Amino acid sequence: MSIKRTLEADLKEALKARETLRVACLRMLKSKILEREVALRSDRGRDYELEDDETLAVLTAYGKQRRDSIESFRQAGRDDLADKEEAELAIVNAYLPRQLSGEEIERIVQETIEESGATSPRDMGKVMKLVMPRLKGAADGKRVNEIVRSSLQPADRS
Repeated sequence: MSIKRTLEADLKEALKARETLRVACLRMLKSKILEREVALRSDRGRDYELEDDETLAVLTAYGKQRRDSIESFRQAGRDDLADKEEAELAIVNAYLPRQLSGEEIERIVQETIEESGATSPRDMGKVMKLVMPRLKGAADGKRVNEIVRSSLQPADRS
């Protein structure tokens, strides 16, 4: 079953169980997916539905928004709103692939650097272009960017 169909089935279950937060979050996800489908329909046909990888991209973007909101709310001292965002993020993460650990990301980044022949921070764009498709949905782009940046820094400046 596709991610979209799974999400719709879970929405029906949440409605029956009267899980208000889960219902609200799943409805928002469904809305974001539909919004993306409508945007693509002019190019791909009137009945176009997103493929699973495109749906993952929508869910990943929504998850990133939640993480950014959590950070902003924590900085503003609004722990109540941050907690709500964390609960929504947990729901979104249930539909995303398992997130890789820092060590797993570092290993993949190092392999990609070796394969690409990158040697300096100037090669960062080349490395990011190669590594992001390999990590599709399994790692936050900001985190990957930080790891690539630190991996391409010269080891010793003395």
